[in-house]
Amino acid sequence: MHEFEIIKKYFSKISKKNKSALNLNDDIFFDKKKGIAISVDTYNIGYHFINFKHPDLVIKKILRSSISDLICKGVLPKFFFIAGTGNNKTFSKKNLSLISKSLRQEQNKYNISLGGGDTTFSSKLSFTITSLGYSKKIIYRNKALLNDDIYVTGNLGDSFMGLQILKNKIKVPKKLTNYFVQKYYLPNIQLKLTKKLLNFANSSIDLSDGLIGDLSKMLNDQNLSFTLNEKKIPISNNLQKIIYMKSIKKIKLVSNGDDYQILFTASKDKSRIIALTSKNLGIKISKIGKICSNKKRSVIIDKKGKEIVLKNKGYVHQF
Repeated sequence: MHEFEIIKKYFSKISKKNKSALNLNDDIFFDKKKGIAISVDTYNIGYHFINFKHPDLVIKKILRSSISDLICKGVLPKFFFIAGTGNNKTFSKKNLSLISKSLRQEQNKYNISLGGGDTTFSSKLSFTITSLGYSKKIIYRNKALLNDDIYVTGNLGDSFMGLQILKNKIKVPKKLTNYFVQKYYLPNIQLKLTKKLLNFANSSIDLSDGLIGDLSKMLNDQNLSFTLNEKKIPISNNLQKIIYMKSIKKIKLVSNGDDYQILFTASKDKSRIIALTSKNLGIKISKIGKICSNKKRSVIIDKKGKEIVLKNKGYVHQF
């Protein structure tokens, strides 16, 4: 059963009286009166990270992916709580030392603090991270407006290529291997943009499950569709090299998730302030499409002006 089918069928009714739960249709809990925003994410070995050979890198990846839920809402993360299930092998003294060192580095990098957590014994390794921040205002998921422009930060597809390399599904030169693997483990989340988003974004989501899947989630309770321009979807020069070397279609690489960039919509009259913000912060922000009426179906247009039939809509949580 699909993750959202489970939420809708079994849990939505339970949360109806709790406005802060946002109908369980956003990535966070937000109590406007108290100014508190909370995000919870669970990561399982074999699904969310392929192995635990590099615990120092894995813990950085999952922490960054967790706080990105708050960042894309315009909320600066302040505290995080971490719960882990594992055994004597996964939680060896060496691994725990590496995890501790990485968490300390991430605290300094993102100005966040460990608030607590829990550990339990299990043969299956997993982590659950709760992130907390303070704000009186957020950018909601389902507030896109007709004719909004669609924007995305950074580049897409590098993390997926790193995962393919780690799974030995593709071979590339060593220099490129190092680049993509690093992008997989260490996503460049856009902390500096957090509060600026509140000045222009109508709706937002972080790209965890893939461009098309997350864009669809952003519109799931609205009578809207989207048109994307494939040519304008940003990718790195290194990914462009792989596309040329391996003759891979660009669209197959940019909608597989794990980018943790910010996808947002904004009114057309905000284009100037967005461009200025991008320049002042040194953050790449690309306009990649627009929001349309649901009378039109959602489409992606390639560089020749033809519609692309997309089979892969990103990562889907199935049970």
